Amino acid sequence: MSEKLVWRVEGMDCGSCVASLTRALEKMPGIADIEVNLMAERLTASLSTARPEEVERQVAALGFTATALSAASPEAPAQAHSHHDHDDPADAEKPWWATGKAKLTWLLGGLVGAAWALSLVLPETLTYPLFLVATGVALVPFGRRAIALARSGSPFSIETLMCTAAIGAALIGAAEEAAVVVLLFALGEMLEGVAAGRARAGIRALASLMPRTALRVTAGGTEEVPAQRLVPGDLVLIRPGDRVPCDGSIEEGRSALDESPVSGESVPVARGPGELVRAGSINADGALRVRVTHAASDNTIARIIRMVEEATASRAPAQRFIERFAAWWTPSAMGVSLLVILGAPFLLGWDWSTSLYRGLAVLLIACPCALVISVPAAMASGLSAGARRGLLVKGGAALETIGAARHIAFDKTGTLTEGRPRVTDLIPAEGRSESELLALAAAVEQGSAHPLARAILAEADARGLSLPPARDAAAVPGKAVRAQVAGREIAVGSPRHAAEAGAALGALAGELARLEAEGKTVSVALIDGALLGLIALRDEPRADAASGIAALTALGVRSVMLTGDNARTGAAIASGLGLDVQAELLPEDKLRAIAALAAEGPVAMVGDGINDAPALAAATVGIAMGGGTDVALETADAAVLRDRVTGVAELISLSRATMSNVKQNVAVAVGLKGVFLITTLAGVTGLWPAILADTGATVLVTLNALRLLGWRPAA
Repeated sequence: MSEKLVWRVEGMDCGSCVASLTRALEKMPGIADIEVNLMAERLTASLSTARPEEVERQVAALGFTATALSAASPEAPAQAHSHHDHDDPADAEKPWWATGKAKLTWLLGGLVGAAWALSLVLPETLTYPLFLVATGVALVPFGRRAIALARSGSPFSIETLMCTAAIGAALIGAAEEAAVVVLLFALGEMLEGVAAGRARAGIRALASLMPRTALRVTAGGTEEVPAQRLVPGDLVLIRPGDRVPCDGSIEEGRSALDESPVSGESVPVARGPGELVRAGSINADGALRVRVTHAASDNTIARIIRMVEEATASRAPAQRFIERFAAWWTPSAMGVSLLVILGAPFLLGWDWSTSLYRGLAVLLIACPCALVISVPAAMASGLSAGARRGLLVKGGAALETIGAARHIAFDKTGTLTEGRPRVTDLIPAEGRSESELLALAAAVEQGSAHPLARAILAEADARGLSLPPARDAAAVPGKAVRAQVAGREIAVGSPRHAAEAGAALGALAGELARLEAEGKTVSVALIDGALLGLIALRDEPRADAASGIAALTALGVRSVMLTGDNARTGAAIASGLGLDVQAELLPEDKLRAIAALAAEGPVAMVGDGINDAPALAAATVGIAMGGGTDVALETADAAVLRDRVTGVAELISLSRATMSNVKQNVAVAVGLKGVFLITTLAGVTGLWPAILADTGATVLVTLNALRLLGWRPAA
C-alpha cells in the first residue's frame, strides 16, 4: 500500500532543477506519482517500499533541502522567498544578495578581481595561482552537484559541461579563462534564483492580502479570531478600512469595496445585502456584516495562489520542445568537442594545443544553460505579471495558446452583458393581469439560479407579491422551466419553446417582435399550454464591452457572440458592440459553433464558467469572466478577475508579449552560440568569446525574462 507524502524543497530556481530532481527520484525503487512544483517549492510522491528518509537523502545529494510537510500543508498558501541557496535552508529568509549563491558569486568576483588587479603590477607567476584558487573554490560545489547528478542518471548535465571546460582550461594554462567561466556560471545561477524569487514574490504578495484576524459576530458581541479559523456559516463584522477576511455574502450594510488588490479593478464597487464579497478586498466606508461562504483554504485568495502555483508547473509546448532538444544536445556537444580535440590534428592539420584549446571553446559554447531557461523563465515571469493584474492563466500551454487565437467566441449573458437583467415589460394575455402573470411565473422560477429567473423573482418581491407554492418543478434544457402551481401546469420559457408547444400568441405576436427588436429578452409564460403572457427583460452590455471588442479587432482577432437568445435580441446587442452573432443556440449548438470556428484556427471561448462549461472545454482555450467563482477557476484555462471584457484583449497581449520574450531568449541563446561556434572553429575567436556565448547568454536571457515582470496592459 502506498502513502502520499509532501515535502517542501528549497533550492530550486529553474526548470533544470525540476527535471534533475524528477529524474533522480524516478530511478529510486518504491516511489511513484512524482510531482515537483518549482514556484510552490513542493515535492509530492507516493511511497510504497521507499522510506521518507531515503527520499530526503536523494534530494540532499542533488544540493537541495527537503522538509516534510504535514497533511494540511500542501493546501496552505505557499510562502515565497526572495531567494535561497542549494545548500543552506536558512537562506529562505534572506534577501537574494545575502544567500549562499550570492556569497559564492561575491567571493569569486573578489578573487578574480584581485587577481586581475595584481596582474597589472606583479608577474604572472605570482597572480596565476589566484585564478586557480578561484576556479577551485567554485568547482567544489559545482563538481559535487555534477557527480550527484551523474549518479542519479543525468551524466550530461550543465554542471558537467561547465566543470569539464573549466578543468580543461586550467590544465592548458588558461586559468584566467577558467576562473571567469566559473564566475559567470555562478552569476548566471544567482540571477536564475533572483528570477525565481521575483516570481515567487508575486505569490507571496497574494498571500499577504489576507488579514491575520477577523471579527466574528457572537451572541454577546464580537470576538477577534484568526482569519484561518473562519468556517462557512460564520458571521463577521467588517469595519470601514478593514480588509475582507473571507469570501462571503453581505447580510447587513452597504459600502464601496476596493477590489483592486484581488482583481486589479481600480474603481471601488458598491455592494449591498445579498451581494458577494471577495477575500482580500478593502472595505472603503460602511460597516458590513458578512456571512462566510468558503473556508479559508478555499477562498478567492487561496484558489488564486493554488492556480498560479499549478500554472507554473504546467509546461508550454515550446518549453517541452526545448527540454527534449537539450537532452540530446548536451551529449552531442561533448561528442563534437571530443571530435575537434582528437580529429582536427589528423583531418585539418592543427597542432594538439590548438585543437585542445578550440575543442574546449566549443564545449563552452555548446553549454545549453541559456537555452534551457529561456522558456520557463519567460513563462514564469508572464504568469506572475498577469496574476498581479487579475489575469490568471493555468499554465504555460494555455498562455502560449491564448495569443495564437484567431477567433474569440463570447457568451452573452454575464459575459458581454452585466448578467443582472431586470424586468422591463409585463404583457398579460387577454383576461389576465400583470400580478397574476408575474406571480405564477415567479412561483415556477423559485430555486433557480439563472439570471432571468432571479430578475423575475426580484420584480415579484419588489411588487410585494405573495407566491403560491409550486411542485414537480422540472427544466427543459435551454428552453423552459415548468411546475405545477395550484393544480395548473405553468411553463416559462423561450418563444421557441412556446412555438414547439403549439401555443398561439395571437395579438401578442406583434408585441413580441417589438420587444425583441428593442434588444430585450422575452420569456413566454404558458398555463396548461395556453398563453399566459409575455415577460420582457433587458440585460445591459458591460460598460467596456464595445471597447473590449474594438481592442480585440485591433489585435487582429475576430469576435463572435454565441447566445441562446433570440436572433433579434442578439443582433441588437451585437450591432452595438461591433461583433458577429449566432443566436438561438442550444448547448449542443454552441459546441458545433465552436468546432466550426476551430476548423479555421485556434479559438478561445469566453463565458461565465457555469452554463458554458461544455463550450469552454471544447474550445482551444477557455476563458472565464469573473474568475472569483468556483466553477470559473476550475473549468476554464484562464480567468479574468477584473470581470471586464477588456481583460480578454489584455490576456492576448500578455500571451504575445510572453511568446515574444521567449523568441528573443531563444534567439539570444542560439544566435550567440552559432556565431561564436563558427568563429571559434575558424580560429578567429578563442575562449573569452566562448565564455561570453555561454554564461553571457544565460545572464542576458535571465535579465530579459525579469523584464517581463514589469508588463502592463496598453492604456
